[in-house]
Order: sequence, then structure tokens, then C-alpha cells
Amino acid sequence: MLRRVLGRSGIEISAMGLGCWAIGGPFWRGDRGVGWSVVDDQESIRAVRRAMDLGVTLFDTADVYGCGHSEHILGRALGSRRENVLIATKFGTTFDEASKQAGDPCGDPKYIRQACTDSLSRLHTDVIDLYQFHAADFDLTRAVAVRDTLEDLVEEGKIRWYGWSTDDPARAALFAEGPHCAAVQQRLNVLEGNRAMLRLCHDQHLASLNRSCLGMGLLTGKFDAGTTFPADDVRHGWNLRDGPQAEQLARLQRIRDVLTSGGRTLAQGALAWLWALDSVTIPIPGFKTVQQVEENAGAIAHGPLAADQMRQIDEILS
Repeated sequence: MLRRVLGRSGIEISAMGLGCWAIGGPFWRGDRGVGWSVVDDQESIRAVRRAMDLGVTLFDTADVYGCGHSEHILGRALGSRRENVLIATKFGTTFDEASKQAGDPCGDPKYIRQACTDSLSRLHTDVIDLYQFHAADFDLTRAVAVRDTLEDLVEEGKIRWYGWSTDDPARAALFAEGPHCAAVQQRLNVLEGNRAMLRLCHDQHLASLNRSCLGMGLLTGKFDAGTTFPADDVRHGWNLRDGPQAEQLARLQRIRDVLTSGGRTLAQGALAWLWALDSVTIPIPGFKTVQQVEENAGAIAHGPLAADQMRQIDEILS
């Protein structure tokens, strides 16, 4: 099985993790849905367990996903198999669990400690393997106290390693000054992303966890100009007919044949592109169903794209 190392931690994990945003179900920021519409909790649990059966050993969630619900479901799903996997979760966005409302970013040390305690409880675990700051644009000067608090939590045995979910290399570099920083979570896929962050990961020996590795579903090939999303779906405002997403669909069509080479599905090709791009990449595609998990995990057997295929995609997109 294709493997990756989680940065400075030295921990070897599956080359693909699973992102647990979608299984948190609906939640809101004001009147705007920031979840992935309705979810079947029993199917979510079956999907997590199927992923473990297929060799997936990294699960990435956040306390704000479903305002606590994603962590609850992941903790239930892992059960007695928790020791066989690496749990990554996030903090940094306040929320109200009862009303399902996400609030403001926060990096206050007292808040961080309480958020960590609450996540440990929801996940039914004694330690968080990778604890990630979930406030992408948080003020750099105030972020020093966040990093120092995370180092304290390592010393106390509540977390093992930490990182920042941000697309800004300067912010990631600040966290990298801490000895227990092991990863950065960045938006990266075949159509969009930040290569400068990959260079930083190499220089600082950090893993690059790739959110939106399937373009929030767009790179699966399952959408067309007539696709719409419900109001409680974070993609509700997408315009697949003549908006930015329509342009992405057109670009995707031009590289479809390369991505689907060797019997891959389009989604599997998008994951294979990330593995071929750099040795530090760890895509974390989202899921709602067992079928989606099986398709995504099936990409591992195909492995990365070949060098000539990567060059062909670069030429087409440029």
C-alpha cells in the first residue's frame, strides 16, 4: 500500500486520509449553510469502518463540523479500533452545539484548552494525534501564543503533534518554529492551490494535508451545468452554468482523458495527481457513503500518475 510520513512525527500512515466535514451534517453561519446538507449517521459509521478495512489510517475532522456532530460520529465509528488510526481534528472557530451556529475565530489559550478537552470527550480518546488551528487568517503576532499553548498541550500529553489549516506560508512558517509542528493543511488540487506551501513543507519537514483535493466534489465528474445544491449545503451559491465553477468544469474536461488513464475514475485520477506532485502530499477527500470511501480508497491501488502524464496535464492547463 502507498504510504506517507506525517512530517516531523515520523509516523507512517496511509497515503490518503478521509475528511469528515460532510458527515457532520448541516450547520450554519448566520443564515448561510456551511455544512453538506442532510447526512445518515449510520451510513457515516459504516463508511468510516469500511475505510479502516481498506487500510485508511488517517481521519481528519474539526470540532466545528456539524458543531460537534462530526467528532461524535467519528468517535463512535472508531470504537475499539481507535488505536489503529491517527485522529486529526481542529479548533479555532467558536460554535453553539444546540443551535448549530458557527461563530467567530478564537485563539485565546483558555479557549484552546477547553476546546481540546471537549474534542477529547466527543472523540472518546485520551489524546489527539494531530491538533490543527482552524483560523486560516489569524493575526500572526497573536498566533505565537496559540503555538505556545499547543506546545504546552503536547507536554501535558493531551495532543501529540499540531499544525495550522492555512494557505499562507508565512503563518505556517511561524508554527513550524515549534518543535512539535508536523503538518500544514492546505487547499490543493489539480486545478487550484499553492505550490509555495509545498516548498515550505519540504524545507521544514512538514506533511501537506490536502483539503478540497476533489474540489468539493467538482473533480468527481458528477456535476454538470444543471446541478444545484440545497440551502443547507456549503456549495449552495455555486454557478455551474456560467460562473467560476463552470470554468473549472471546462478545464477539467480538457484533462479528463489523462486523469482517467489506466482504468481510474476521475476522482481517483485527481488523487493520483496529488501523489505524483510531491512526496509530502496527503489528500483527505470527504465522504458521505460507503461507495465514496471505496472509490477514493481504490485510488491507492493505482498509485501516482506517471511523470509524462503530469507533464501532459501541465501543458494542457497552461
